[in-house]
Amino acid sequence: MAIDTATHDARRRELYDLLGDLPDRARPISAQLIAEEEHPHYVLEKLLLDLNGLEAVPAYFTRPKGVSDRAPVILYNHSHASQGKDEFLQGSQSLQRPPYAETFARQGYAGLCIDAWVFGERRGRTESATFKQMLWEGRVMWGMMVFDNLRAIDYLVSRPDIDPARIGTLGLSMGSTMAWWTAALDPRIAVCVDLCCLTDFHALIECDGLDGHGIYYYVPKLLKHFTTGQINALIAPRPHLALAGNYDLLTPRAGLDRLQRELAEVYQQAGAPEAWRMSRYEIGHMETAAMRAEALAFLQQWL
Repeated sequence: MAIDTATHDARRRELYDLLGDLPDRARPISAQLIAEEEHPHYVLEKLLLDLNGLEAVPAYFTRPKGVSDRAPVILYNHSHASQGKDEFLQGSQSLQRPPYAETFARQGYAGLCIDAWVFGERRGRTESATFKQMLWEGRVMWGMMVFDNLRAIDYLVSRPDIDPARIGTLGLSMGSTMAWWTAALDPRIAVCVDLCCLTDFHALIECDGLDGHGIYYYVPKLLKHFTTGQINALIAPRPHLALAGNYDLLTPRAGLDRLQRELAEVYQQAGAPEAWRMSRYEIGHMETAAMRAEALAFLQQWL
């Protein structure tokens, strides 16, 4: 049974409308090139993007060397524990080496990573204070973060060196959550890979795990409209790989079991059972060498 595109589009609008008062999606985007650097496997562009009209967004764009045609690109989403977009270039203790900027370039992928609100070069205000002010103003912090990601895709498709039909997204932890939300809301994402944060909201409540996630994560009234499975169903039938740790307290096992059942059924009904995969490892909140290899193989297969 094929996906009902009209129903998917309506549900995307419903999900988007839960994200608070957001800036104008039609507003033109501008990009300022701050610096360009040569690295062994890629050329790095340090950018300042105007994505939301409220606050400039520092970004790193990497172009793989030796690729003359339009390149496939991966929107990399940094984690909550990182210093923002520097994680893309430098990695972290929770990630394998080399960092993803180099890893993507070796595979022929371009990459883009932006600093989310209050991270990296957007530091200065705390997450808590920013959440509270946005709430007073009718905004949702997670909504503003997701909005910047969606506008980052608008920026990518405007570049003449990028193949707009081959855009993927990937991230760990907060970056994982950003990956599957972005893919759910934007069908221009061709492939989604999330590491260690495909969290079933109801299972998180059942195991008293809400304080494990930062306050940025919480969207008013979300559970009246969507479960985690229903958000992720909006990605189908596009390829989606979820990599999880069985000892990860941020992704309770019962929730992973539920999501595996629900999304396997969604993809089966969409006629694309091979495009959904959840792989679970006997680890906690981290990426292993095997997970890195599986993620790269999945991207090579589908992007």
